[in-house]
Amino acid sequence: MNADIGQALLRRMTNAIAHRGPDGDGSYVEPECGLGLGHRRLSIIDLSSAGSQPMTSANGRWVITYNGEIYNFEEMRRGLDRHQVRWVGTSDTEVLLEAIAHFGFEEAIKLTNGMFALAAWDRQERALYLARDRLGEKPLYFGWQRSCFLFASELKAIAAHPAFRPVINPGSVASYLTYGYVPQPHSIYANISQLEPGRFLKLKLGAGPAAPLETVPYWTFPTPQPRPMKEEDAVAELDVLLRDAIRIRMRADVPMGAFLSGGIDSSTIVALMQAQSQSRIRSYSIGFHEDAYDESRYAREVAAHIGTEHTEMHVTADDALNVIPQLPQLYDEPFADPSEVPTFLLSKLTRQHVTVSLSGDGGDELFGGYGRYFDFERRWQKRFAALDLFRPLVAGTLNAIPESVLRAIYVVVPTGLRKNVRPRRFKRIAAGLGRRTEHEFYRFMMEQWSPNMLRRPPDHEVPVFFDRHDIARFCDPFSGMMFLDSGSYLPDDILVKVDRAAMAVSLESRVPLLDHRIVEFASYLPLDLKRRGDAGKWLLRRVLDRYVPRHLIDRPKQGFGPPVKEWLRGPLKEWGADLLNDSSTAIGALVDLETVRGVWNEHQEGEFDQSYALWNILMLVAWAREWRPVLN
Repeated sequence: MNADIGQALLRRMTNAIAHRGPDGDGSYVEPECGLGLGHRRLSIIDLSSAGSQPMTSANGRWVITYNGEIYNFEEMRRGLDRHQVRWVGTSDTEVLLEAIAHFGFEEAIKLTNGMFALAAWDRQERALYLARDRLGEKPLYFGWQRSCFLFASELKAIAAHPAFRPVINPGSVASYLTYGYVPQPHSIYANISQLEPGRFLKLKLGAGPAAPLETVPYWTFPTPQPRPMKEEDAVAELDVLLRDAIRIRMRADVPMGAFLSGGIDSSTIVALMQAQSQSRIRSYSIGFHEDAYDESRYAREVAAHIGTEHTEMHVTADDALNVIPQLPQLYDEPFADPSEVPTFLLSKLTRQHVTVSLSGDGGDELFGGYGRYFDFERRWQKRFAALDLFRPLVAGTLNAIPESVLRAIYVVVPTGLRKNVRPRRFKRIAAGLGRRTEHEFYRFMMEQWSPNMLRRPPDHEVPVFFDRHDIARFCDPFSGMMFLDSGSYLPDDILVKVDRAAMAVSLESRVPLLDHRIVEFASYLPLDLKRRGDAGKWLLRRVLDRYVPRHLIDRPKQGFGPPVKEWLRGPLKEWGADLLNDSSTAIGALVDLETVRGVWNEHQEGEFDQSYALWNILMLVAWAREWRPVLN
């Protein structure tokens, strides 16, 4: 590879993700090896040129480019001082690099407490290492395109390389229809993968596309192993762990703030930030003019009690309309969590004042906060378990009714009764009744569309984290559901949403609850410290009780969803109809859009809410319109 050509290609790829690092860029090329490393810098720690990347180790053996932060870099640096390291600057990048040089790649990664996606080139062994943080906070895509091995933090950087071909992976589309996101280790494209959390990959010089790309775990998400524990001891230990996780995440040479919804998770984070800060913490929240969706007043009350410098804004339909055309560019892949809109707007608001923001993500998965866990128990135990003998018969009978008959019944039934006989509801009931195990039924509850919506089914099943683990192997279904969400919904939806929305405006988001020490601690908690009756996150509530009066927090969980139901019937109606009638993309040949248009009409009639299912398809078509993928 010619050095000038290599530099030009790297610049083209890194420019595609300049938003992730607007403060500088850099590149490293070894023409004789055909290797190039590029970087975009968001300056957080050591703002001088001594923190620039790609960076070469003091012994000249290792070169690194990475996105993220090593929060315990000061502690790691003190450990390395015993090795007489010749420090050039004060950045966490240099500490990570010298740890790799002194301890070896895998051992150094195990020492870290942080979030990262990194590439490290071993000049002596002529091997490339890729690694991703334990929980999957930072993204990393890789794969062969023709004879080129490409990797990047976002797909748009890979798409900028001339060797890239945007061929859709039908199996990934099937997974997307089910979950509303493309689950790792796959991407929406054929031959491009996501590196799974807690893993690294090693590729030696000379390996070609035929060589297997095997990833190695350096940390595995812990399965629940409850131990006897006194409640007061657990509260005290979690308080200490949270304080330290937040303390090291408050290390920065730039202004810092926090997202505050007024819920348990974010309120705990902000309260402990303020408890450890000499100055007022800056907090930020988003609200809606529709009262049913608005939590901003709760955030305002919590902020007033804690004493933060609080800023809020209210999202309008016009704000959403301005953001929605940007979503396919922001996310690179189809992504169907509607809270992506307020998350982007919140990030944009926050970036006007600070460069780093802490968030409360992870509490629901680790401490049992999702309402669907309790809904699952009610629905499975009281209805499906009791009717176990009859479920296959009823499901078969409902499935045997032709679609045309269901539609004919729907048309002649009085308007007030239609929601009980609509075709999609019959098929949904049949699908639920047909699920035989707790695992199958929880998957059904998470399912947005059936993979049968594909006109061209994939040649083989695409295995994902959710399908590799069965609820039945856990000590109880509640713990099993939390584990499944922690390995799938958390990294593939929640963390994707936050990372892309924040980085789109060059804001770094840090997640203290996902400190791996807290994750491991949560795995040892007995279930009654995570839930009490129908209340989840019990232990987090008890910690928060130390800092915020319970009456400010004690209310039903609301979530961060925008009023998509109303928007699709009003200001977004024309946009949605236009997408569903778009025959110019590959999606029309791949997905049964005729059925979707029927669901759209049901939603517009106003008797029932189909907004989340529709958002799934609308984001898929909008993505295809933007990126113009092809079918094999």
